[in-house]
Amino acid sequence: MFRLSKPTITLIQAITFLSFMYSCSPKITDYEVAIYQTSQSGDNLKLITKNQPTQSVGEIKKVSLQINPEQKFQKYIGFGASFTESSAWNLATIPVESRKEVLTKLFSPTEGAGFTLTRTHINSSDYSNNHYTYIEEGDEDLSTFSIQEDMRGFTGDENDQVRGVELVAPSYDLIPMILEASSIPGADFKIIASPWSPPSWMKTGETSKMTNGSLLPKYYGLWAKYLSKYVSAYKEKGITLWGLTPQNEPLHAHNAQWDSNGFTPEQGRDFLRDHLGPQLVKDGHLNLDDLESGLRVLIYDHNKSTMNDYVAATYQDPEASKYAWGTAFHWYTNSELKENNWYAKELTDLQKTWPNKGMIHSESSIDIDANDPIGQYWRASTDYAGTFVPFETYAYDIITDLNHGTQGYVEWCSILSNKGQPNPYNNFNSAPVLINPETDEVIYTPQYYLLSHFSKFIRPNAQRIGLKGEEVKGLIYTAAKNTDGSIAVVVYNNNEAVYDLSIVLGNETYTTQIAPKAIQTIHLRSK
Repeated sequence: MFRLSKPTITLIQAITFLSFMYSCSPKITDYEVAIYQTSQSGDNLKLITKNQPTQSVGEIKKVSLQINPEQKFQKYIGFGASFTESSAWNLATIPVESRKEVLTKLFSPTEGAGFTLTRTHINSSDYSNNHYTYIEEGDEDLSTFSIQEDMRGFTGDENDQVRGVELVAPSYDLIPMILEASSIPGADFKIIASPWSPPSWMKTGETSKMTNGSLLPKYYGLWAKYLSKYVSAYKEKGITLWGLTPQNEPLHAHNAQWDSNGFTPEQGRDFLRDHLGPQLVKDGHLNLDDLESGLRVLIYDHNKSTMNDYVAATYQDPEASKYAWGTAFHWYTNSELKENNWYAKELTDLQKTWPNKGMIHSESSIDIDANDPIGQYWRASTDYAGTFVPFETYAYDIITDLNHGTQGYVEWCSILSNKGQPNPYNNFNSAPVLINPETDEVIYTPQYYLLSHFSKFIRPNAQRIGLKGEEVKGLIYTAAKNTDGSIAVVVYNNNEAVYDLSIVLGNETYTTQIAPKAIQTIHLRSK
């Protein structure tokens, strides 16, 4: 009879014992997990430990979210806020060390928010110190064209809001701000440029200088050359623009209070098809064989509530559509977003109808409460149409946009004063960073931290992936996988109760608690 030798029995016993011991030991997880939270109670992108209790009494509701990395959607361009002349002016009022710290907090991916998608204005905007263009009046051959206005610095006498404020760096300006931001270690951001208005002498029907009215058709070709020349001039200064919109808020032809220019859908189509598109191609900025390789033209750049009606004229025309990379849109009016489900249907329709066109949220903002610039984000605020809660509105708007195909999200001014200035039009906004130009105090608002939950952890070329869970009122979430393999899950809890979250990925489950009125990013990085 065949018998096992003693050494063989010992080996089998050892293997069995080790297998038993391994099955009884805690399973080593595939990811290191870091959880960051911003909440009404005062957390500001706070790193919290797993299973840290936030509620000691009562029953805690449980929610399970299943990540599906194999279910892939759009790739992300980035998240961030905009470069404006007003932002540059505020930085010019504080010491150089403080200025560098602010830019580091905005653009460093390790020491700050790591903003990756931004915007700026061509000519003056509502957040410039006054009206300006880059040419002299009546110059139809553009011989006087110069972007010196964006780099000449400040005199301190531009308007009543800046007059009397000490400038630490009067030579600072918009272009120096962009260049300094790009020099921050690790900074990697793209810029979309948008015109608010052509020079007044090119327009008809204005109500005041560079305000309302529309570009005269006889100047379409000249204005196209002007915009293309701007792209070239910025490139000569070391700033390669990623995108351009032909017109900021083209539906403002009659009712704007600041620099504006009206373009009907048909006028916007004709301008792009017959003038701007061909000019950008001629000057080597736009590559029709690969719209991803050069400057990207984003049409519309106005409220998402009516974007589908506007873009149809361009996208239905093959000769116009071939120049357009995608659609840029804004969120206004803020108070109407919630009742319209953040315009999720409009986003779905846009993506479904034009699946080959990109989607970028290019502007949002709120009016500032200068007496309570932090607390105002967590309570009811107002716009001209009604009321809304800013933090809730931003969180829902961003996540809804992302879950419906949007590839990037840009806030308006990155930096303003503690009074929402300078803005000569009495339209004072808040911003991610507020500076008191008299005391040099720097305030990072809840919006700064909220945007950081996305920009810091969902990096360029990350891809939205499947995230499935039970529907819970007041709870919204999204997930993305970065090119380095890490996964970011962003969850916003708008309820007054704590929730236990279980994040399921394959055979692993990662748990956390999310506080009331809080946003969390659960960052999973491979070991």
